[in-house]
Amino acid sequence: MKKLLTLLGALFLFGGAFAAELPDSLYVAVKDGHVQGIALDRQKGYMYFSFTSSFIKTDLQGNIIGTINRIQGHLGAMTLGPDGRVYASLECKDDIIGSSIADRLGVDKLSHEQSVFYVAIIDVDRIDRTGMDPEKDGVMTTVCIREACKDYVEHTYGCSGIDGITFAPGIGKCSNKLYLYVAYGIYGDNTRTDNDNQVLLCYDIKKWKRKYETPVVFGTVPTNGPEKPLHKYFIFTGNTTWGVQNLAYDAFTRRIFMAVYKGKKPQYPNYPLFSIDVRQKPVKAIPAGLDERQKTLKLSQDGLLHADSGVRGWEFKWGSTGLCPLGDGLWYISENHKDKATGLQSCTARLYRWSGEGSKPFNPAAK
Repeated sequence: MKKLLTLLGALFLFGGAFAAELPDSLYVAVKDGHVQGIALDRQKGYMYFSFTSSFIKTDLQGNIIGTINRIQGHLGAMTLGPDGRVYASLECKDDIIGSSIADRLGVDKLSHEQSVFYVAIIDVDRIDRTGMDPEKDGVMTTVCIREACKDYVEHTYGCSGIDGITFAPGIGKCSNKLYLYVAYGIYGDNTRTDNDNQVLLCYDIKKWKRKYETPVVFGTVPTNGPEKPLHKYFIFTGNTTWGVQNLAYDAFTRRIFMAVYKGKKPQYPNYPLFSIDVRQKPVKAIPAGLDERQKTLKLSQDGLLHADSGVRGWEFKWGSTGLCPLGDGLWYISENHKDKATGLQSCTARLYRWSGEGSKPFNPAAK
């Protein structure tokens, strides 16, 4: 027993020492694009950043280990997968950003009907230098999210593509198995009523590598991917501007958090942060603003309550450009900034601790 207690004490001290080694913040800046998402590999000691059309790998001192600079599309939110690779949303579509990227790469611009949405899977262990190429260096594969492509064509549910992405347990399941969740981008439009829900697609990725993962070839937009998601969930939040920007599962609270750009419909509270508990059972119902039955989920029952709409959420300035829970109450959260004098776009990934208070859900972890 004495030996066991000694061992447990050593493990406790080691865990505390390891947590203490986490930096209070990491800083990265680029000339083009703004930060879209962050991810941390705590075990290997690396942080990852997406900046619209580039990907950056740093150590925990902020030193750049390597980059991917030629990405055909809008690289968005990111999450570390259970296999050690980084999974990110990637949009190749007919908007201003897509046209600009196509011009820079010298590839054809896409029409509305040709627009394609992917989960980009990045082999971060192979990133060891700056300026790596997703095609020539083979560090990235893609899987098409065909459900989003279909809904984008008619902007069903206000769909503008995809952005937030995370791994989390099955909702309402008593299992440790992790599934991939992808959130729709949703147009901020005050004249519509069918865009007041966040939409989450759930996938089992067990067979993705063998069946769907496709190497990058510039100028092509393959559609290899599952025809349908395993589940499609609707969460009533009121309309937001561009939907879920960052999605993150926190094992500490057992919730999936959704960071958004605030909506503009005056009948809603327009919070920038929401969450759902993964222990709830989905309910078949007609979501707000729609006339069809879908699988629905309820927001967590804490935070600030807007009595008129029943919507709950939190006020918090940051998170839409990067949320990264560590599973023990600590989070890295992106604080984005643009220097007007130099034009540099930067991310300070700052260490926070969850408090859950309605108007101040996170506090800086630095002493």
